[in-house]
Amino acid sequence: MTGTKGGSRVSITERSAMSLPAVLHALEILTGVFAMTPMIYYRREGDAKARADNSPLFALFHDRPNEAQSIFLFKEVLLGDMLMAGGFANFVHRDGMFRPKALSRLDPRMVQPCEFWDRQDGLELFYDARLPDGSTGRFTRTDIWHVPGFSRDGLLGVNRVKLLDDMLGSAVAAGEYARHFWENNAQPATLLKAKGKVNPEDKARIKFDWKRMFSGARKAGDVAVLDQEMDATTLGATNRDSQFVEVRAFNVVEVARAFGVPPHLLYELSRATFSNIEQQSLEFIMYSMMPHYERVASAATHYFAEPGHFFEFLPDALLKGDVKTRWEAYKAARESGAMNADEIRRRENMQPIGGRAGEEYWRPANMAVSGEPNPASAPPPQPQGD
Repeated sequence: MTGTKGGSRVSITERSAMSLPAVLHALEILTGVFAMTPMIYYRREGDAKARADNSPLFALFHDRPNEAQSIFLFKEVLLGDMLMAGGFANFVHRDGMFRPKALSRLDPRMVQPCEFWDRQDGLELFYDARLPDGSTGRFTRTDIWHVPGFSRDGLLGVNRVKLLDDMLGSAVAAGEYARHFWENNAQPATLLKAKGKVNPEDKARIKFDWKRMFSGARKAGDVAVLDQEMDATTLGATNRDSQFVEVRAFNVVEVARAFGVPPHLLYELSRATFSNIEQQSLEFIMYSMMPHYERVASAATHYFAEPGHFFEFLPDALLKGDVKTRWEAYKAARESGAMNADEIRRRENMQPIGGRAGEEYWRPANMAVSGEPNPASAPPPQPQGD
């Protein structure tokens, strides 16, 4: 079953794809979770890292990408473009010292990467683009930051809407069928038979009168009175015979597969259990969201980061789990000396204690560093005589 209109096949567009509740909700979940995860600009310090919160790049990607959009909306559109159009593109506004100061989203359909390859310097990218003011031109990579989605050539991301045209068309067609089914009294097509010959004009009039009197959900179950020795016969299979409900449920699962969203997040719970939903939610973060995080963070690092700096998403809040499991993990980390009290409190969005009570690391009394005496097993000091 493919998307059709008037007997001819219709190519699925982004708007028609989003008319499917499963696609719309999958997009809302993916972009919403992505947007609520902060992206931090770090400075490397040996084997450690520290937040470079005094850099303008920190504020650009953490607080204010431009004057018109919040950071949540900016990141929501970013991933939405990557999922639905295959890529996200920005015009990079710079200050007098050539530092990035704002980012303006460009229509991904109006940005075309162009490659130039040189034997000495390798690949160089340019972009033919139309800007929001209507002007067009060829721009260098210093003007446009382009992030392709899942890609087979490293330049253009895969357009899911075009690639999944058949699957989405089937789902749209099922929705159209349901709408027309209920508009026609939730009944299959009707065949009107007459024993005598009926001329074309009368056929058209009879058909028009029948639809006028009996089409629509409000006229379902009405009484039909036939004359001219006519009989009414219904054609076609019922919804039960055609497994219509099963087809629509399968379409939800297909959308879940296409976007990497667990079916239970799209409210398809036919095979969900309390034991596997939590594991699926964790796998959603690990295998669906983490590639998106890394793709965008690495693209931002490659384009914007200063030497010794990098971008990274922090999905810690999404991986915390339930309260009981989380605090059991904190207890083990605290007692083994892996975390101090203030580190735990910061993870729970609590004010640090400070001082020795908050910054001290514990070590079990029955454990010691290899090769060193255990203070707990040392004999107590002897009192000194006068």
